[in-house]
Amino acid sequence: MVFTTHLFLFYFLPTFLILYYAMPFRSRTALIAAGSYLFYGWANPFWPLLMFASSGVDYLCGLGLLRLSGLPRDGDLPPILPKDQPRSRAQRALLIGSIASNMALLAFFKYSGFAVENLNALSEILGMGTDLVPALKVALPVGISFYTFKSMSYAIDVYLGDARPMVNFVDFCCFEAFFPDLVAGPIVRYGAIEQQMRERSHTADKFARGVVFFAMGMAKKILIANPLAQVADAAFRAGGLHWYDAWYGIVGYAFQIYFDFSGYSDMAVGLALMMGFVLIRNFDSPYQAESITDFWRRWHISLSTWLRDYLYIPLGGNRRGPVRTYVNLMLVMLIGGLWHGASWNFVIWGAIHGGMLAFERMQGKQGPYARLPKGYRVAITFGVVCLSWVFFRAETLPQAAGYLASLFGLARTTLASDAVAAAMYTPYHLVIMTTAGALVWASPGSWAFSRRITWARAGYAGVLLLLSAAFMWTQSENPFIYFQF
Repeated sequence: MVFTTHLFLFYFLPTFLILYYAMPFRSRTALIAAGSYLFYGWANPFWPLLMFASSGVDYLCGLGLLRLSGLPRDGDLPPILPKDQPRSRAQRALLIGSIASNMALLAFFKYSGFAVENLNALSEILGMGTDLVPALKVALPVGISFYTFKSMSYAIDVYLGDARPMVNFVDFCCFEAFFPDLVAGPIVRYGAIEQQMRERSHTADKFARGVVFFAMGMAKKILIANPLAQVADAAFRAGGLHWYDAWYGIVGYAFQIYFDFSGYSDMAVGLALMMGFVLIRNFDSPYQAESITDFWRRWHISLSTWLRDYLYIPLGGNRRGPVRTYVNLMLVMLIGGLWHGASWNFVIWGAIHGGMLAFERMQGKQGPYARLPKGYRVAITFGVVCLSWVFFRAETLPQAAGYLASLFGLARTTLASDAVAAAMYTPYHLVIMTTAGALVWASPGSWAFSRRITWARAGYAGVLLLLSAAFMWTQSENPFIYFQF
């Protein structure tokens, strides 16, 4: 099920909220879990079964960590494992089992086809035939990258003593399957939401703020991202383009993916607020970043902090000398690229960002790049991000190489490609592009806008919601980009 459909907007969501507020507090957890499984299984009934099995492994891991600790209950609550208490071999084995089960799911469903494809390519180069390993056709469950990372954070946080183990399995299913953030984040860690699972407030102000968030997220997706998808799709279909058409197309894609993904995150935050939950901020005006380092403090914050805390720091972070720091940055971003997709395009995308992070670290705060005026730093950063988006958007490496050639004026253009390019400059698309640029570089953003709800802001959000709903009926279904991850 998708947020931007009439099924969700007019049937699922109103029914769910009516039932939610009609029930006593304790029953609401079970309702969220049941509603989330229904939401997730609407397209494919197999997916909830897979997630349920994954949840069971991590729940049992947390329970095992608790029992092996031998600690008494903390009043009515399970105890938090002391940080200074050494973990036993059995506890370490439980943690490894939890991480391994989640990684096995990702490896099979997301990376098995990629591995087979590359093994067969290597066997062809070595003269061993083209089909050394039979091709695997495995359907990728929507959101598996998000809920496996989310589930791993639970086991790791309990093991490290950063969160209480969860005793009630229904509560754990509610956390794991929570439908607002289930299929495209933000990646909510158990430690950040554990307290809210037990107690949270439900106020008119919080609900109103949730509606505003939802309306703004829906407007980002329907009114901006979907029209810009037409620009980006046309540009990448065209083959050779003039350099200015290619830059127009990739900027269109940069705007599309930002408004698409941040729109989903806003809708997720809004839906959670309607249920009393406060989720983390996932975007902070990333295209206003003054460096790639700054970009990753602003873009997909839940993923960048997850990778920092659970991968970069355990690898040694910046504590083992400059060379090891650069290696760690590159390794983390390569893994971050693969997390997005099983393709060499995503590996290269991660390598570009990892290389830039290492370069900026090498330059230090007083390097020549840092001394440029702010406008130049923002422009250079946005240019690098756009170049990396070529690999993110292109379906193959040859397509990415061809588009890069267009960006630098090295591609052959044809009458057909010129006709495709001309279709990108309709008055409608030019207005949307201009609006997107103004919002990206001159708007305070959803979080600042919704911090204080006035009647004027509520009215503005209402108009956006009505416009988005109206345009939704005129557009073919266009799933969020991050559903594929």
